[in-house]
Amino acid sequence: MPLLLRTTLAMLAFAGNSLLCRMALQPGQLDAASFTLIRLASGALLLTWLLHRRDAGSGRARAAANPGSALALWAYAAAFSFAYLGLTAATGALILFGSVQVTMSSVGLLRGERVSLQQGLGFVLAACGLIYLLLPGVAAPSPTSALLMVLAGAAWGVYSLRGRASADALANTAGNFVWALVPAALLSLVSAVGFHALTFDVSSVQTQHAVWAAIASGALASGAGYAIWYTVLPHISATRAAGVQLCVPVLAALGGVVFLGESLSWRLSLASVVVLVGVGLITLTPRRT
Repeated sequence: MPLLLRTTLAMLAFAGNSLLCRMALQPGQLDAASFTLIRLASGALLLTWLLHRRDAGSGRARAAANPGSALALWAYAAAFSFAYLGLTAATGALILFGSVQVTMSSVGLLRGERVSLQQGLGFVLAACGLIYLLLPGVAAPSPTSALLMVLAGAAWGVYSLRGRASADALANTAGNFVWALVPAALLSLVSAVGFHALTFDVSSVQTQHAVWAAIASGALASGAGYAIWYTVLPHISATRAAGVQLCVPVLAALGGVVFLGESLSWRLSLASVVVLVGVGLITLTPRRT
């Protein structure tokens, strides 16, 4: 499969996660901890099945988890879910991938990826767009939700960076999903016992729809999407990997308007344009090392 097609599919999957999460976390449906657990479990099941299908005749169908990557995956998924309790799909995606860009680009610079004047201007523009979006005001997102999404972006940036060394994308992603289930299950247990957060009604049609949204998020948008992304990462620089993901907020914004009935504020629209112009400057500059 061509690299451009794989990258496009991965970006569509990332945007789909924002939409599916917002669908599932409507009041009276799923709680954030349960969504995270179902998402990771369905992703683990699909990836493990695909791994066994691929290696059925070789006798080596074994998931290859990395503890650090699995922990980063869980941290991203948990913070992502709780953040979306107070954010729209578009706002959450913009904060998430802005944080991803900062994380991955900073590490890229530390590893010797030199930045041209054009790329430097792109970084400044992208940062200004995010700062403008987060400034206090009537249209500003919830500070707590925004902070959680920043943490989710940092964790996803770490996960993506670790994936650049992956020799077997499917085996690594499957193993990471399986091991991420451990802290996800503990989080659900703490939420149920300590915070009484698991209050959804499994007999409710709305809850059942939310569960299916969580399954789709885990199996398709996360499991399959991340496995595809892991095959892309070894072929692009950390800076470009960070920059290309900032097209996701635009996709999420369009999806939020079409599927969730969300509206686009002038503040979000302007911030998105500024960020995307910055990303364009970053990603269209020839690589220098």
